Amino acid sequence: MEELDGEPTVTLIPGVNSSKKQMCFDWGPGEMLVCETSFNKKEKSETVPGCPVIYIIRKDVDVYSQILRKLFNESHGIFVGLQRIEEELTGKSRKAQLVRVSKNYRSVIRACMEEMHQVAIAAKDPACSRQFSSQVSILSAMELIWNLCEILFIEVAPAGPLLLHLLDWVRLHVCEVDNLLADVLGSENPRKHESFWKLPGTTQTLTELELKWQHWHEECERHLQDGTFASSPHLESLCKIMLGDEAALLEQKELLNNWYHFLVTRLLYSHPTVKPIDLHFYAQSSLDLFLGGESSPEPLDNILMAAFEFDIHQVIKECSIALSNWWFVAHLTDLLDHCKLLQSHNLYFGSNMREFLLLEYASGLFAHHSLWQLGVDYFDYCPELGRVSLELHIERIPLSTEQKALKVLRICEQRQMTEQVRSICKILAMKAVRNNRLGSALSWSIRAKDAAFATLVSDRFLRDYCERGCFSDLDLIDNLGPAMMLSDRLTFLGKYREFHRLYGEKRFVDAASLLLSLMTSQIAPRSFWMTLLTDALPLLEQKQVIFSAEQTYELMRCLEDLTSGRPVHGEPDAQRLQDDDIETTKVEMLRLALARNLARAIIKEGSLEGS
Repeated sequence: MEELDGEPTVTLIPGVNSSKKQMCFDWGPGEMLVCETSFNKKEKSETVPGCPVIYIIRKDVDVYSQILRKLFNESHGIFVGLQRIEEELTGKSRKAQLVRVSKNYRSVIRACMEEMHQVAIAAKDPACSRQFSSQVSILSAMELIWNLCEILFIEVAPAGPLLLHLLDWVRLHVCEVDNLLADVLGSENPRKHESFWKLPGTTQTLTELELKWQHWHEECERHLQDGTFASSPHLESLCKIMLGDEAALLEQKELLNNWYHFLVTRLLYSHPTVKPIDLHFYAQSSLDLFLGGESSPEPLDNILMAAFEFDIHQVIKECSIALSNWWFVAHLTDLLDHCKLLQSHNLYFGSNMREFLLLEYASGLFAHHSLWQLGVDYFDYCPELGRVSLELHIERIPLSTEQKALKVLRICEQRQMTEQVRSICKILAMKAVRNNRLGSALSWSIRAKDAAFATLVSDRFLRDYCERGCFSDLDLIDNLGPAMMLSDRLTFLGKYREFHRLYGEKRFVDAASLLLSLMTSQIAPRSFWMTLLTDALPLLEQKQVIFSAEQTYELMRCLEDLTSGRPVHGEPDAQRLQDDDIETTKVEMLRLALARNLARAIIKEGSLEGS
């Protein structure tokens, strides 16, 4: 898009004097943090900031409005539905469907506008009432613009029906006309009603009007030239109005709410079969005549004028500048793009106008604690940069609850966003560890395929076992399956738990073989060797010989390695074991048990060989 024509809006920050202090800021995904620094703009610098606060400037404050949230939610369903039916749309059915979609969008705007109006009436605080009333005006302007774009760009009304559409457009947005008409027609004698002459409108169809218009025009012109109504100023004024006399229409300016009301009234009586290509001439002259050089056009006037000139890109640009959020331009542009009206307008940074505006709108949704879920679908339907943008934004969602984290995780998994899945799982694993929920932490680390963190959690499990003498989360450990291969420590945890299960089932020989293999294969951490050797004691004291002579020698070697006083990097110093009385007692008990078992094993194996 082109650069903005004017200066950007200045946002004043309460308590901050930017002329005296330097400011620092940092951008976030949907907001900016601003604060004073401790530096003075002059030579002397103060040590303490004058405003020791951080001020948050939000990009899209409208997402925090309860009523506008309904607008965002309802329109999201319409948007997604449009994307999904795109392939099915062809020919006349396509145009009818697009018009229906447009009307659905407008009905959502009107529903929000009516609800906002009721809230404004009910508000007790005058400031709140003014704020809601202002929002009603904005929504009304949005619906006015959208309706006109629907007539000109989507329905593409031809000459003849075009005026009928414009009459409905004005009647819909000038509420007084319908109210006055109802009052007049509901009175006993409509012609004597005080508002009768204020309605130059008609209840006839356009076809009837076209048939009679030429006759009206000729008849009125003849009566005006003959001075038939010279004695009655009201009738003469009415005759001039029916001829489309600009001066006569402008004399009734107070009855016309705005220049586009004047435009349609003027066309009704002077050019009822106006062609779309000629609209902008009448629109510009009507604006000039109505304002009369007394005031400048408002932003809404410029937007409507751009629409009458069939300059779609200017309409979108002006709306982007004038409106406070991206909802309107994003959805209107998407709809116009489906009408094949924006195909040639690509932007210099690799995207098109539709995608750029959808990305901006979706980014604003991600600033909200729940509306971010809507933003995901908007990113999905941006083929160029949507995936990258979604990855960047989804990483910044605060995972305040596990339920929210699971929602984010499901979204990432559905889109094969591997890195984001790993990142989320690691965050959840760390939170679980901090809360001492080791089972959950291990589950998340396995899901993240994070070997280092799985090792850390496994160590915590082993430490807890040493302190308490039992494992927590047995179901998880018993069903690790192939996941235990993620790290050596996790493998050891799974196998060590298997040793306890075999022992509990009195499968002592299998349990002994597994215990020895854990030590000799170097899978078990040396810090845990004493625990493993202690676990071997009941097996060594069994009536039957469980460990063979060779296995007993291996256990002896492990015990001597552990108590030999050779420190191992990263493990507790062996001197600590020798200095500890309890450990010394364990060592002596193990040596005695191993010696007795070795003697029994040799005798048993010797007798077997002799036989």
